Amino acid sequence: MTSHHSKKDIYLGIALAVLATIIWSGNFVISRGVSQKIGPVSLAFYRWLTATLIIAPFAWRKYKVEKEIVRTNIRYIGWVALTGVAIFNTFVYIAGHSTTAINMALIGTTSSPIFATIMAVIFLKEKLNSFSIIGMVTCIAGILLLLSKGSLQTLASFHFSTGDIWVLAGAFAFAVYNILARKKPGNISSLNFLFVIFAAGTLMLLPFFIAELILGAPTQWNYVLFAAILYLGAGTSVISFLCWNFALHKLGAGRTVLFGNLIPLFSTLEAVWLLGEKINHIHITSGVLVITGLILANTKIKTKPAK
Repeated sequence: MTSHHSKKDIYLGIALAVLATIIWSGNFVISRGVSQKIGPVSLAFYRWLTATLIIAPFAWRKYKVEKEIVRTNIRYIGWVALTGVAIFNTFVYIAGHSTTAINMALIGTTSSPIFATIMAVIFLKEKLNSFSIIGMVTCIAGILLLLSKGSLQTLASFHFSTGDIWVLAGAFAFAVYNILARKKPGNISSLNFLFVIFAAGTLMLLPFFIAELILGAPTQWNYVLFAAILYLGAGTSVISFLCWNFALHKLGAGRTVLFGNLIPLFSTLEAVWLLGEKINHIHITSGVLVITGLILANTKIKTKPAK
């Protein structure tokens, strides 16, 4: 009976990880699309402020019950908020001013799983079986195929721009977040956990937001920008993070982060749907490789029986 429930949890974790990546994939497209209308720190601040306001009414009762536990773990919560909220997406939005949405998605999603998998093995003592290793390599091969457009010459001539380095730094921060989120104290509810890290991350961004208001170009408000911030605040923040954190606890950090490799594939599909871009055989082959890699990485998952 235990194994039956474990399999159900694994399938649910996989489904929620995929849903999170579908929603998250719009983050790169939107951040690139509105980069001329709003500063990167302002976009991050309004996103997390919106997310905090949306989740507050649902989490407030839990927060009042658990506020002493939150205070006890305030240093841990601070690091989670810094890496997963304040740094990660802000760096992505900064990158949106000097690199392409494709580079943002590709570099962020290939490097973060590698960082997180290595850290999960070192710090969480998670074990990788041969399927996990082959799956990770297959995922990377699929992304490299997409990056190179099937040409070794294109891949060899690829170089990192300033924006690409910002994305790489953000990807490292998100990998650290994945490791830290896996260690969430069990007596803090998932809803309250998101509320406190969203609120803390928003406060961390506040002084930089004020500086950007004073020194940066004014924000060009219109209904498209309002809609973008609402999507980022409700979808890519509240819904995606709830799904992702649940998947982290069901699948483990090492496996869950591999699903991030789906983001550039979903971003491509969204570009075809929303921007009318054409899809070719490279996109299809790359997608098959990434999905195969994910299946391999989640094969023969052994769960230890509860003591």
